[in-house]
Amino acid sequence: MWLDASISFELSKDGDSGVAPSADPTYRVGRIDAANKVLVSVTPDSTLQQATTLMLANDFSQLPVMTGPRDVKGAVSWKTIGARLALKRPCAKVRDCMESAHVVSADDSLGTVISKIAVHDYVLVQAKDRQITGIVTASDLNAQFQSLADPFLLVGEIESGVRLLLHGKFTVEDLKSAKAPGDDGRAIQSPSDLTFGEYVRLLEPESRWQQLKLEVDRVTFLEQLSRVREIRNDVMHFDPDGLDLSDLVFLREFAGFLKRLRDVGAI
Repeated sequence: MWLDASISFELSKDGDSGVAPSADPTYRVGRIDAANKVLVSVTPDSTLQQATTLMLANDFSQLPVMTGPRDVKGAVSWKTIGARLALKRPCAKVRDCMESAHVVSADDSLGTVISKIAVHDYVLVQAKDRQITGIVTASDLNAQFQSLADPFLLVGEIESGVRLLLHGKFTVEDLKSAKAPGDDGRAIQSPSDLTFGEYVRLLEPESRWQQLKLEVDRVTFLEQLSRVREIRNDVMHFDPDGLDLSDLVFLREFAGFLKRLRDVGAI
């Protein structure tokens, strides 16, 4: 989990999706799935055994301590339990082992909440009506960021694979001929200067395809490459809710296909 690391993605080329921008571009913590899940909690009078059983059964590191959906009394965790037991302090009831809870608004930006989760390991998310709607942990952030990063990484892997496939197979003039009409000012010297759409345009003629000496079906390959181009446009316009699962699966499969071609020496 890299809470302090900077991650950047290069956005370039290949058109606009035409989707109108959101009136509120802020990514709020209330949009995370975990912030809207049924909450498992205990009361101050719950026994330590009840709390630890719930944490073990659900693989939780902490539980909110509540007497109602809007009434937070604190939080109990393996850390608070362990500290008290190690110091031989009384810890029969949850009230003996709990600490103050860390609560944020569902409308808080994720950027401001990340630092709090880094310090406290979790936050409770509170809606406008003051009801606690969920708990977001460091593990939840890791899963959320992975779902957002995976498409970028897969598109990058696929693009590198396609460039390797094209490397040394075509002249600069061949590559220039695939350039999008009206884009005369852009210099083309190698496959890395082409967009996904231009990869497709380059390989559409049968004579060009034959230059690859690749024993796979041209039409099928180009259809899949075209779909990668469409998904790439969606990825680069960044939907904070993540990519459709079917598109993510397709990217993984196509990246795996290119890897298999490399592994057998076809590329």
